[in-house]
Amino acid sequence: MKTARTTFAALLAGSSLAGVQAAEDREATLVNRNMTVNLIEALVQKGILDRASADAMIQDAQAKAVKEAKAELAQEAAQAKAHPPEPAAPAQNVKGKDIHVGYVPEFVKKEIHDQVRAELKDEVLKDVKKTAKAEQWNFADAIPDWVHRIKPYMDARLRFSDEFFPAGNAQFYDWQAINRDGGISQALAKNDAYFNSTIDRARINERFRVGFDAQITEGLKAGFRLTTTNIYSPVSTNQTLGDYNSAWIVALDRAFLQYDYVDGQGNDWLTLWGGRIPNPFMSTEMLYSAMLSFEGLVGTARWRFGQDDPTVSSYHAPLATGRYGINLGPQTPNTIFATAGVLPLQEVNFSSADKWLFAFQAGADWLPFQDSRLKLAAAYYDFSNVRAVRNSLDSDQYDWTAPQFMQKGNTLVAINDAKNQTACNTGALGAQNVCLVGLASNFQVMDITAAFDYAGFAPTHVLLTADYAKNFGFDSAYIASEFGDSYQPHTNAYMVRLDVGRPELKRFNDWNLFFSYRYIESDAILDAFNDPIFHEGGTNAKGWTVGAQYGLATNTWVDLRWLSSDAVSGPPLSIDTLNLDLNAKF
Repeated sequence: MKTARTTFAALLAGSSLAGVQAAEDREATLVNRNMTVNLIEALVQKGILDRASADAMIQDAQAKAVKEAKAELAQEAAQAKAHPPEPAAPAQNVKGKDIHVGYVPEFVKKEIHDQVRAELKDEVLKDVKKTAKAEQWNFADAIPDWVHRIKPYMDARLRFSDEFFPAGNAQFYDWQAINRDGGISQALAKNDAYFNSTIDRARINERFRVGFDAQITEGLKAGFRLTTTNIYSPVSTNQTLGDYNSAWIVALDRAFLQYDYVDGQGNDWLTLWGGRIPNPFMSTEMLYSAMLSFEGLVGTARWRFGQDDPTVSSYHAPLATGRYGINLGPQTPNTIFATAGVLPLQEVNFSSADKWLFAFQAGADWLPFQDSRLKLAAAYYDFSNVRAVRNSLDSDQYDWTAPQFMQKGNTLVAINDAKNQTACNTGALGAQNVCLVGLASNFQVMDITAAFDYAGFAPTHVLLTADYAKNFGFDSAYIASEFGDSYQPHTNAYMVRLDVGRPELKRFNDWNLFFSYRYIESDAILDAFNDPIFHEGGTNAKGWTVGAQYGLATNTWVDLRWLSSDAVSGPPLSIDTLNLDLNAKF
């Protein structure tokens, strides 16, 4: 910058003496001055200098040049008086006059251009960007304030799935379809009575989601998300390709308000949600699908400890894109937390016995050393009024006790059959007399989840996760007295999982590997809400999963999983699934 200013000062020196030069030199001086000013103007037009810097440079250089020129002329006058010069011979062919012509060669102009560009461009750009960001040049007035408070996000997933059914699998009723069609006979007529358990099947799915988080005011925000889907399922929003005769369906799967109480130090002590919200509980896909949204009111309170530790204050929880299927819940280390929710499952007309989920979870989130994280949580989920109630003769009073959605595995009983419904479909087989089924058991599930994220090999992490669930709502005596059927309780479930790699897949060459094993008895958990891929969803399943994720580019990664499962009890059912996902997030 100093060199450039000196160069311009030198150029302007000869152009600022119009008031002290002889008349015969004025034309050449004007040429010199105008050329210099035009050169600076060209630099402004090319974006090398901004207007304010150029004007300031010209003014500074002119003032300095005039001052130095006057001093130089005064010094020359004093020297001339002390030492008068000898008369100079007239120049040839100039008619007795000396003419001074100011000239800047091309190589000098190029040198000035290169010098200014090298010394000013980076500095000027940095200053302009810094000032523009701080003052929001040309944006503060042009864009409404609410635009700055909305944060959009989008993701896309393309999936190839291949399901393999080994020989020897039994045939199983699709009770969801049977309930929908009005009975086994009707489902048989529509070819809906059985789900596929014998023929291998390959398909391509896609999911595209777009969402927005909007900061309404301090502490209060709203969120919503749209997703493509062609089935009305709470645990999957996949669009199966190959349905040209109909357009894709867009569903609203998030719509909520969120309030955070934050103190003066930036600590969030309380979070409240209302609406259709993300999963607020620490959990695994054994219990809740990663795509499941909850509806209702939920609050989380936190009590903090050890917040003065620099490791805690600088900790940033990863987005865990490399750990699909694990939800670590509230992301606040060195806290003891409690989460409670009142979540409606089904509103029943002409009845006060709506279906509800009352949930409570408490736990601790701790950074024992460095960025390694230990999190423990114990939860109790009370699914109220989900158990089936048998109708009396020719009554439909308790039809509402049939589940709106189920996968498979839970013990089922007949709400309506030919014994209590003369209008129920009849057939040659006794089983075909069933018109409507429901869950035999209540579900009062205790769930304990633990996760230890070891960061000693950072950026590679080692995550060990364990999940255990038990249903205390199964009542063999009630089932026998109400339905005349005898069932033994099968109410335990557990899963262990090991992840090694990057928690977040954000760039090329990020990777993660994992292995898990799960064992889910028939009535350990509600089969409607867990992972729909392992064993094609539901309970009464055991087996393992191995997977790998690899970053292909920024926010783009591939996910390969192999899932192998068998039935825990009852007729044989083995399912192997290959999943290959291409994910993009932006």
